[in-house]
Amino acid sequence: MLAEALEHLVRGIVDSPEDVSVRAREGRRGETLEVRVHPEDLGRVIGRSGRTAKALRTVVSALASGENVRVDVVDTDRRR
Repeated sequence: MLAEALEHLVRGIVDSPEDVSVRAREGRRGETLEVRVHPEDLGRVIGRSGRTAKALRTVVSALASGENVRVDVVDTDRRR
């Protein structure tokens, strides 16, 4: 449910909503939601000084109702 809600929010922010994907992973510290967007939309999702990303994390934390949930915006353009 959290992944779908986050995906819906991010799709409303970006210019290429078809390239948005959110993947949920379970880890030692709780659930992690990885957000992947088109490289040109990365700045739009992060926002100025990270304000948009912080707001998305706040909304997801409120929806999680006490569970440990992390939101990571993944840079798909970065080479490994």
